[in-house]
Amino acid sequence: MKPLSFVILSKDTESTSDVRNALTGTVGTRVLAECNTPDQMLADITRLRPSAAIITLKPEHSENNFALIKGLVAAVPGTAIITASRDTSPSLILGSMRAGAHEFLQLPTNPAELQTVLERVKEFCATGENAARKIGRLIGVFSGKGGAGVSFFGTNLAAAMPTQTLLVDLNLQAGDAASFLGVDTKYSMTDFVRNRSRLDDALLASLITPHSPRLSLVAAPGEAHEAEEIKPEDVTEILHLFTQKFDSVILDLPHTFDPVTIAALDMVDGILLMLTVDIPGIRSTKRALKVFDRLGYPRDKIRVVVNRWSKSIDAELHKVESHLGEQLIGLVPNDYHKVMDSINLGTPLVQSDPSSKIAIEIKRIASMVADNNHRPVAQVRKKSLRSIFGREDSVTAMELSTLTDNGY
Repeated sequence: MKPLSFVILSKDTESTSDVRNALTGTVGTRVLAECNTPDQMLADITRLRPSAAIITLKPEHSENNFALIKGLVAAVPGTAIITASRDTSPSLILGSMRAGAHEFLQLPTNPAELQTVLERVKEFCATGENAARKIGRLIGVFSGKGGAGVSFFGTNLAAAMPTQTLLVDLNLQAGDAASFLGVDTKYSMTDFVRNRSRLDDALLASLITPHSPRLSLVAAPGEAHEAEEIKPEDVTEILHLFTQKFDSVILDLPHTFDPVTIAALDMVDGILLMLTVDIPGIRSTKRALKVFDRLGYPRDKIRVVVNRWSKSIDAELHKVESHLGEQLIGLVPNDYHKVMDSINLGTPLVQSDPSSKIAIEIKRIASMVADNNHRPVAQVRKKSLRSIFGREDSVTAMELSTLTDNGY
């Protein structure tokens, strides 16, 4: 089930905070926008097409609120309307329901009541035009340290996807995705932010850079200072719009846990965590997994991919997996010259040399991502190792006891 998305209307700071905190603390929900006026809410719902809109009510404004509910129900029938209030008088609840609200939520929120409301919103979203609404998968490619090959892998993964795919470069101050794809970009993520309030289908399409029939790009800002214009709430809203236009959205993420990156990670359906099999790589991956745990991400949202795999620096996979507490879903072999040729040519390796061992493995991972079927390496190891190294036997292991003994 896709996450439920919400737009909130409230002039009461306390009520807004209550609703926002309740939703952000619940798995499977996203707050896309907070509005101060009915006109702004209608514009945001029309543009963002959220699962539901929450309107906080005050008895003294009940008639205006009831008229707003009626108008929203008529204008955006595909969005569930939820009213919320600290006043639970029968007249307020009954009036909102007669106006067309689908649910009523008492404030401050009660976890059990909130869960019941969310279940009913899910049922609403599973019917009629909501069930046919296109929502693409959002995948983040991330590493706990720089130099792990995130941009190369993310670019090639996007190029290998069998669906209509958008690559979004969120390395806002030093993104290279455009050069990896060999395209000249006129617009960047900054242009989406500057035009956020009027991003209809036509404008959105005009700001995206096409690369091939199945792949398009949203580039990082051309100037480092432009990154300062991009806020976490901008990223949340714009990524949501992208998932309505593309089957798959791949995020090339920086290796820092800054507010924009966390906002993007909060949005994704899955994280591909890049690991290089060396002490810094294993340490940074372990550290990233701990941060994900603290952020409340379920472990089934995270998949670890080994990059620059080489038999000369091999490690026993089960020891790496045991140390990280995660199964590995991919082994991308090391071939420095092929990778650099691809980068210098500005052509993804999966296109310039599709029969190479790197390309074969990335295409296999892309197929798994597209099918949402992330089998661990243990289930495909013999086949993968045979295709990469041309043999089935295990290779010499580098013991990881020095890592665990030192508390890494």
